[in-house]
Amino acid sequence: MGRYTKSLATLNQLIDVQKDAKTYALLAKNLLQLGFKSDAAKSYSLAAKSEGPNSYEYHKLAARLHFECGEEDEALVICMRNFEKAQRDPDLAFILVSVFLGRQQRDLIQPLKNVLSESSNREHLAAAAKLVSNDLSDASNELLARNIFKRFPKDYSARFLYLIFLREFNDYEEAQKHQKVVDDLVAGGRPEVLQKDHPFYHLHWCGNEDHNRYPTVGVPKLDPEKIALRRGLPHAWAGKIRVGYMSSDFWDNHATMKLMQRVLELHDRDKFEIVLFDHSGPLALQTNKTDRSKWGTVVDIHSIADKDVLQVVRDHNIDIMVDLKGHTADSRAHTFNMPLAPVHVAWLGFPGSTLGIDLDYVIGDHFVLPDVAKPFYHEKFCRMPESYQPNDPANRPQPRPVTRDQFGLPEDAFVFASFNGNRKITPEAIASWARILKRAPNSVLWLMTTSPRNEGNLRKAFQAEGVPTDRIVFCKRSAYEEHISRLQAADIGIDTFPVNGHTTTSEQLWGGLPVLTMKGTNFASRVSESLLNAIGLPELVGADLQGYEDLAVELAAQPEKIAGYKAHLAEQRYIAPLFDAERFCRHLEQAYETMAERAKQGEAPDHFDVPALPARTEPFPAA
Repeated sequence: MGRYTKSLATLNQLIDVQKDAKTYALLAKNLLQLGFKSDAAKSYSLAAKSEGPNSYEYHKLAARLHFECGEEDEALVICMRNFEKAQRDPDLAFILVSVFLGRQQRDLIQPLKNVLSESSNREHLAAAAKLVSNDLSDASNELLARNIFKRFPKDYSARFLYLIFLREFNDYEEAQKHQKVVDDLVAGGRPEVLQKDHPFYHLHWCGNEDHNRYPTVGVPKLDPEKIALRRGLPHAWAGKIRVGYMSSDFWDNHATMKLMQRVLELHDRDKFEIVLFDHSGPLALQTNKTDRSKWGTVVDIHSIADKDVLQVVRDHNIDIMVDLKGHTADSRAHTFNMPLAPVHVAWLGFPGSTLGIDLDYVIGDHFVLPDVAKPFYHEKFCRMPESYQPNDPANRPQPRPVTRDQFGLPEDAFVFASFNGNRKITPEAIASWARILKRAPNSVLWLMTTSPRNEGNLRKAFQAEGVPTDRIVFCKRSAYEEHISRLQAADIGIDTFPVNGHTTTSEQLWGGLPVLTMKGTNFASRVSESLLNAIGLPELVGADLQGYEDLAVELAAQPEKIAGYKAHLAEQRYIAPLFDAERFCRHLEQAYETMAERAKQGEAPDHFDVPALPARTEPFPAA
């Protein structure tokens, strides 16, 4: 009759004499109607305890109510006791995934992907989609994406998610079929469809800097009032500038640390305190062989909930917080929407504007961040004088002599090479490389692939362009030391677009392999130009696609020029700015000093360029 207060009074009398599951369940329903959700959850738990072996439904109701009340620990205890059933029940799986994602414990929830992907509940599917960012080669990830797209073929978020995997495996025919739907909408004046794309994977196919601002999957909205409040908070500045770096990549075998390890070692400890807020996974850290204390004070935040990161950072009274991840996998950039420090900075990890994240500056250079790019960023530009990318000449292995025969390469052919990630090889790149190979008949393309599936699809794509399979020599990933050495066996590295080689390009230049690129249209497509200028080879930057192809064909007929470029790289390895970690570190510290001084004076962030130190006249030390 809806008389819940009267019903509750009656139940309270009944419970003294009839402590069974049915009575506790009725009490829970009653409490729920009266708004006592947490108490209702406890009653369902008592019902489950009374019911015995057949109590799963009561456990599930209790877990759901605890979760809705924000009582995560209570919900987690129930879910973990029923983990086996949770792998078949999307309701319980959703609770576990939500809690563990918030606590950065992704390794515990991988078995729950499939049950979520098969649910018809959009909330479940959204949670499932968050689980695909770790390992795109995991077949269960692709199955999840395909399941979601099949269930919701008109949902553009599902389409973009599925396209990520098609590009990852170079499945061009299937990808172009689904990409065409998107391209037609954008061409028809509806770029807002791009809001359903992921900012990082969007860059792999779209070099339009204006359109790069649209993707908002997983992106919060910036709150100008909160930004102003953060900048105005009182702060205790000290004699030294306290710089905090946040990343999940603080282990020596990650590409980020192969770039910046030496810079961290070289920071002037008389002027700077360095703190690394580390959310690297335990499996990754097991591979680390370096004493990380040389990099700074390491603070483990891997298992700390996002909401608790603020206090951890505040306890160290950080002046400048630097996000090294942006919109890449395992990022916690969204914690920068809390007032972590007076100055928030983006650097190195993400080649573009970090959408929806409260960042004062983005560190770049005049190549990756030209003036024409300013309207497309909410961050202010801090431009380094030579290149935005640090490099490590001390811990990076020296190339050792190799022969072409070791890699199955023809001795008398000109060898173009691409060691970039396969997802960067777009249909447009395939078509361009095919035209180059046809115009340079005594040449082959040496291509690194990540799986037999990638190799098969790439081989098929070149055949479709009229290039015989014997013109493509495939190789696999190799140990880092071997990779640095094998680079010398090629004549020239040939770049991808719209995403260039980034770490890959600097590795090639370090290994003595010149790289051919072209002028880009956004940060991700301008990186190789930046690196080539920093080592004194601007002539290897084509003005456009036609210029890139023409230059490739010209060089294939001029071995003496290639020999000159290789000699230049050998001579400049310890002279040019690109690999001068000490010089880079001093420029970076100048940048931090400028940022800190502006914040101390109460001045809003603004664009600025770091002045260059005098040019070196002597080689810098290798270590």
